[in-house]
Amino acid sequence: MEYRKIIAPAKKSIALVAHDNMKPELILWCLKYQEQLANHTLYATGTTGLHIAKQTGLAINRLISGPLGGDQQIGALITEQKVDIMIFFWDPLEAQPHDPDVKALLRLAAVWNIPVACNRASADFMVESVLFNESYEKSIPDYDKYIESRS
Repeated sequence: MEYRKIIAPAKKSIALVAHDNMKPELILWCLKYQEQLANHTLYATGTTGLHIAKQTGLAINRLISGPLGGDQQIGALITEQKVDIMIFFWDPLEAQPHDPDVKALLRLAAVWNIPVACNRASADFMVESVLFNESYEKSIPDYDKYIESRS
């Protein structure tokens, strides 16, 4: 696979996802960083987005519930370069019926070089990074060249 450089913008598109047991933790994190998050475009899966919006007042672009396809919607946004960062508070102690969907979402984030935070500590590091509010150059798969090489 060949790669190309793109510039991730200063105003990021951020996906917010949380398993049921982790929703309260994600909401507390959003409250802590409410001011910083308000400067960016936020996406969230169904119930998570509803609770974040209600409890923080942040503008959330709500997708459908994760198990019903919201994870795939976020994955599609990643492949279209419409998500720059993913905050995914997953529950490592609870089996999830839609684990294959979660694994596929994390795989897409890795393929498209999207920073992912899976807990409060990594999310803190991400928001506190100087790159959070600045543009930065990154590599992504060159899909056009990939298609050309297959024809």
